Amino acid sequence: MNKQNLDPDEAKFGALLRESRVSPPLPPRFQKNVWRRIETSVENDVPVADGNWMDVLAGWVLRPRLAFAVAAVFVLAGVGLGWTKGMQLAQHEAHERYLAAVAPNSLR
Repeated sequence: MNKQNLDPDEAKFGALLRESRVSPPLPPRFQKNVWRRIETSVENDVPVADGNWMDVLAGWVLRPRLAFAVAAVFVLAGVGLGWTKGMQLAQHEAHERYLAAVAPNSLR
């Protein structure tokens, strides 16, 4: 997809555009301030024990690195609960069908 420009005017124009790009200088102590902000954000990431236990739990669970694991646990718990409820329902229906077959009118 790379086209070679054979027109010398376009090459001169491209060089002129590259030279005209302005890159502003960084503010003083920029790198030091960036590292300080990173350190304070990491320190603030630790859950505070002063809050409500629900807030601490929500803060721990809603971290981006744990969000997928928490979602997977919830999905598996839902599947497990659905499976057990379905088994109970199937057993209850089988019991009712058996009673209807053995004694259709006397046990209802």
